Amino acid sequence: LLVTGVLTDQSIAFHVAKLAQQEGATVVLSSFGRAMSITQRISKRLPAEAPVIELDVTSPEHLDGLADELRTHVDGIDGVLHSIGFAPEAALGGNFLNTAWEDVATAVHVSAYSLKALTVACLPLMVGEGRTSSVVGLDFDAQVAWPKYDWMGVAKAAFESTARYLARDLGPQGVRVNLVAAGPIKTTAAKSIPGFDAF
Repeated sequence: LLVTGVLTDQSIAFHVAKLAQQEGATVVLSSFGRAMSITQRISKRLPAEAPVIELDVTSPEHLDGLADELRTHVDGIDGVLHSIGFAPEAALGGNFLNTAWEDVATAVHVSAYSLKALTVACLPLMVGEGRTSSVVGLDFDAQVAWPKYDWMGVAKAAFESTARYLARDLGPQGVRVNLVAAGPIKTTAAKSIPGFDAF
């Protein structure tokens, strides 16, 4: 399994990786930039230390090289956990009407389009005759307009729609695409949302 988004041992992604290993899975983690060293340190807290590869989901170069990078650790992958999201501060916190497109574009690129980009980059290791695989994304209910969530809420709505279209196109190839909305859990991601306690 490829697990993205492990930042602390409180993160949902960390617990997914831990449980997967306990169930016998081989896990590869991804991170990038300044967070790489944090993810490498947290990886040591798993039942078995997992390799950490560098992956910026907004970088065409990283995405183009992802399958080859994964092949240095595994022959194929049976699943991907998408636990990635980011919105600039200007896109959150009650500034909805005044947010510039550049900030909105960043939120949508990182938090929604990346589901498609990551999945397509992993496809060479996920499909083949008789194979089935799964993509799971971590979601937050986008059916309502949450206080302060602003453009991240819009990005999550796009994320949900992206998952439906991916499922439509990849289901016939044996790739399932699903999202899980765990609710307002106090994670590192949650701490970056202004007004999170109001949720």
